[in-house]
Amino acid sequence: MNYLREVWASRELLFNLTSREVRGQYKRTIFGQLWSLANPLALMLIYTFVFGLIFRSNPRPGDPSGLDVFALWLLCGLLPWTFFSSVINSGAGSLLANANLIQKVSFSRIVLPLSTVGANAYNWVFEMAVLLIAITIAGGFVLPWIPLMLVIMAILAIFAAGVGLLLSIANVYFRDTQYLLSIVLQLWLYLTPIIYPLELVTAKSNEVGGLAGTPITIAGIYSLNPMVHFVTVFRELLYDNRWPDGIEWLICLCWAFGALALGAFVFRRNERKLAETL
Repeated sequence: MNYLREVWASRELLFNLTSREVRGQYKRTIFGQLWSLANPLALMLIYTFVFGLIFRSNPRPGDPSGLDVFALWLLCGLLPWTFFSSVINSGAGSLLANANLIQKVSFSRIVLPLSTVGANAYNWVFEMAVLLIAITIAGGFVLPWIPLMLVIMAILAIFAAGVGLLLSIANVYFRDTQYLLSIVLQLWLYLTPIIYPLELVTAKSNEVGGLAGTPITIAGIYSLNPMVHFVTVFRELLYDNRWPDGIEWLICLCWAFGALALGAFVFRRNERKLAETL
C-alpha cells in the first residue's frame, strides 16, 4: 500500500513524462500522429496478402456479426499485439534511457516504465478508433461493445505494465535483454492466433491427441500463452460482436494482476540500487 501511495504522489511526474513521450515521438514530422497508424497498416497489408490471399488462412465469419473481411479480422488481433509489444519494448529500455535522471534526482523510478504505457495507450486509442469506424462501415455493430472493449484494453495495459516492469529491471542487470526480447517477440507473435485462426491449433491438437501418451495436448500448452486469451476476447467483442466466455475474462484478469504484482515486487526490491547500478 505504501508503494501505491508513492506512485499516486508521483502522478504529476508520471503525467509529465507521458506527455514528453507523446510530444517527442513524432516531433518535427509532417504527418505527426498519423505515423502511429503506419506500422499496423503496413503489417495488415503484408499479412493480408500472404495469409489472406496466398496461403488462405480462412478464419470463420464473425458470429453473429456476419463479418467476413480478413483485414478486419487480422486487425482485431494485431492492434492489441502491437500495443503489448510496443509497451514492453519501450518499458524494457526506459531505465537505461533515463539513467542520467535516475542518478541525479530522487523520485519514484517506477513512473519511468509506467509512462511508456501511457504514451503507447495514447497512440493505441487512435488506432482502435480507426478500426471501430472500419468495422462499422463493413456492417459490424460495435457501439454496444465499446465499454467492454475499454475494459479489456485496460486489463491488457495492466498486463503489459507488469511485464514491462520486470524487463526494465532485467535490462539494467543484463544488457542482452533488449536484444533477446526482439527474438522472443517474433516467436511470440507466431505462437499467438493473430495471422491464423485458433481453430487450426485446436484441430491439429485433436488430430495429434495426447503428447507422448500423456493427457497433455498441443492446445493445452498453447493456451498457456496469455496473449491467446487477450486476442480471443478482443476478436469476440469487435469482430464477432458477442460476449466472450467468462473464463477468458478470468484468465486475462489473473495474468494482468499477477504480472503487475510480480513486476512491482521485483521493481521495488531493486529500485534503491538503480542509481549505482546504472
